[in-house]
Amino acid sequence: MNHHSVRLPTYFLSHGGGPWPYMTGEFRAGMAQLEQSLLEMRQELADLPQAVLVVSGHWEERGFAVSSGTRPGMVYDYYGFPDELYHIRYGAPGSPELARRVQGLLAAQGIDARMDPTRGFDHGTFSLMKPLYPEETLPVVQLSLDADLDPALHLAAGQALAPLRDEGVLIVGSGLSFHNLRLTRGTAGFAPSRQFDGWLQHVLTLASPDERVHQLIDWKNAPAARIAHPREDHLLPLMAVVGAALEEPGQVTYHQTDFFGGITASSFRFGAVPAAFLATSGQHNLEH
Repeated sequence: MNHHSVRLPTYFLSHGGGPWPYMTGEFRAGMAQLEQSLLEMRQELADLPQAVLVVSGHWEERGFAVSSGTRPGMVYDYYGFPDELYHIRYGAPGSPELARRVQGLLAAQGIDARMDPTRGFDHGTFSLMKPLYPEETLPVVQLSLDADLDPALHLAAGQALAPLRDEGVLIVGSGLSFHNLRLTRGTAGFAPSRQFDGWLQHVLTLASPDERVHQLIDWKNAPAARIAHPREDHLLPLMAVVGAALEEPGQVTYHQTDFFGGITASSFRFGAVPAAFLATSGQHNLEH
């Protein structure tokens, strides 16, 4: 891995619906605000990332697994879309070298992770990487969730991976801040998504580091927690990216109150925008 003097922030990104970056028309238009936030993220990172590690809410294993193939294929893990969306490709390379580094950092903290040379990019990964890195040249490695979905374990895994931030690796947790698909039609998700998002924003942007960890481990007691996440697969990637940035405050990078018509959804960055970028861009107004 290249060693960089710049410490990259980590991100928890709400990844939107299905293969949206490969679509046109109304469905794609509904993701316009999300897409804009990704374009801004790319801008604030400049060309500093040398590789990306995605902790995807769409990959669970018994114990952790790391995608270690050189040319990952595709995992079409969505239903009911037109046939051509089951033939799309995101062509970025993998990185066996980064996969080994991830495995080694986890092992050093007593966390086992096995290599998976066959795992392809799932939509938690390519739905974000396509708008972020359309060139498809930056290596991308995926880390699975552990299927027990234990928040403390995922925080610890993130903490073990923190050194990657100084090595040019962008750590992204890909999920959704509200993931109850039954409630995305009509108005039933309107209030609970706001309640849970309000809690999330408070905990991630205002709580002290210790309090934030405590609240995240105890997330099931948050307002509307089990309505927002009947199953927490789309929340657990957040734990990993907070673990990798334990002492650093969160900032909202995307916030939409009419996602899928009436859901509130957000994305967050942990840690500062790389100073080198701010210095060269002269933009100090990136915090909206």
